[in-house]
Amino acid sequence: MALTGIQILKMLPKKNCGECKIPTCLAFAMKVAAGQMEIGECPYVDDEVKATIGEASAPPIRTVKIGTGDDAFVVGGETCLARHEKRFEHQTGIGVLLTTEMDEAAVGSRLDNYNKLSYERVGVIMKPDLVAVKDLTDAAAFTSLIKTVIDKAPGANIILMSESAANMKAALEICSDRQPLIYAATADNYNDMAALAKDFKCPLTVKGVNLDDAVHISEELSKAGLKDLIIDSGARTLRAAFEDNIVCRRAAINKKYKPLGFPTIAFPCEMSDDLMMEAMISSVLVAKYAGMIILSDLQGDTLFPLFLERMNLFTDPQRPMVVEEDIYPLNGPDENSPVIITCNFSLTYFIVSGEIEGSKVPSWLLIKDTEGLSVLTAWAAGKFGADLIAQFMKKSGIEDKVKHRELLIPGYLANIKGELEEELPEWTITIGPREAGHIPAFLKEWKPS
Repeated sequence: MALTGIQILKMLPKKNCGECKIPTCLAFAMKVAAGQMEIGECPYVDDEVKATIGEASAPPIRTVKIGTGDDAFVVGGETCLARHEKRFEHQTGIGVLLTTEMDEAAVGSRLDNYNKLSYERVGVIMKPDLVAVKDLTDAAAFTSLIKTVIDKAPGANIILMSESAANMKAALEICSDRQPLIYAATADNYNDMAALAKDFKCPLTVKGVNLDDAVHISEELSKAGLKDLIIDSGARTLRAAFEDNIVCRRAAINKKYKPLGFPTIAFPCEMSDDLMMEAMISSVLVAKYAGMIILSDLQGDTLFPLFLERMNLFTDPQRPMVVEEDIYPLNGPDENSPVIITCNFSLTYFIVSGEIEGSKVPSWLLIKDTEGLSVLTAWAAGKFGADLIAQFMKKSGIEDKVKHRELLIPGYLANIKGELEEELPEWTITIGPREAGHIPAFLKEWKPS
């Protein structure tokens, strides 16, 4: 059972030192209880208390890391069934399947797509996360394919797939430093796979012929001391995978059922021979609760919609997407370039900056911190008023970058023009277009007064 903030406070040293960047131990304890901070961020808590609080405050679905370094993929840590209840913590991993039966051209094509299919949207980089390497022949072919992946996709997080413990050991000996996911422990081999997971300190997948079988294997592995597990219920149809993912999430969240308190993995690549159908299946499983999905190939027309769905689902609904308050030079501006101001809501920034860049007109774009609110909402909330804009203008340093004194503000803020001229008497306030799509034509005609 999760500990309350008061229960956690009783185990803290109560120094109120602020070294955790929280002013009091009570406030820190409340944040730990709410899952907003880790107990390890207190430098004075001993290891026994860390273990006690960490176990009690752990999320119902364990957090598991695959890979190392900045590119490591983290899955799990979920605490709710619906995004609006709190937030989803770690986005569904998307991977591609390679097998030892594929020829060199097929492997190269998939790895090329893995490397190049990366997109930026509202400041977020969207890219694949995993490469699953499946052993269908022998240890030599398996290890050779793994070496190819390491060579051609050095940042990839690897899933090793083999039913043979001997072949798995040979694979781990060449890539255990990448902390791959071992796939999979079954009813027939879980003792051998558990030994490999312990020896090489890698996470392990539980694979059952059905969900009940997966529960049994999970219980046995947990008794053996393994904690970093992934669940594959064995489902290979959309309906079965959909139902099993929901059962796992509900059992873990509502019932705190430990054997299913782990992230799940699904294989749309084994549910259809059609890439479009794989994408359709994947879209359902991203929403209903797969921790990872493995595709037979990565194609931009099917992958990009999955990225967008994933981004929308795993964006924290309680935290607006923002960009940093600053001056952004676009298209190489100089001292005679126009000065434009808007809010720091990410979508507004990327739409406006995109139109400015498309116009090819060198410009200075000023981004005022409005706590992620859009222009009209920020103005209505008193966060984008004339006085605040004037304060920002004076401290931003824009006056040192341009000779003229003309500021372009969004057309929707025409009513604050007079107030802003009073606050910035040396500046001429020009009302810009209401719609971002009209910015290029406006800028091409603009000349400093």
